[in-house]
Amino acid sequence: MADQEQTEDLAQLLARLKDHYGVNDSEIARRIGVAPSTVNSWTNRLRGGKRGVRPGSIRALAAAFPAFTEDEIAAAAGREAPGPLSAEAEARVIELYRSLTEEQQRVAEAQLRALNDLNRAGN
Repeated sequence: MADQEQTEDLAQLLARLKDHYGVNDSEIARRIGVAPSTVNSWTNRLRGGKRGVRPGSIRALAAAFPAFTEDEIAAAAGREAPGPLSAEAEARVIELYRSLTEEQQRVAEAQLRALNDLNRAGN
């Protein structure tokens, strides 16, 4: 997240989202593929911030409710927004991966898994 001061937390953003779209926790959960209890915990500040909202959930919220951007949702959750992945970038990564030896592919996969685990832990 940028060095700007956060003025809205995830619970507040979700309140605006519900008002804007006329949805409840269960409908948000259905649209983004998480349990209603997950959204309820975000709404009630039981879970949120770096440890509570995964990058995939941020992307899903932005996709399902486009009036709210990934950057805006991530900032409210106290996270950095997931980086964009265009079709061209994905093709470049796959081409690079294909050029690696089998052992190098295992190492690259382990490194990517470790980075993903760090993101899930909120580090």
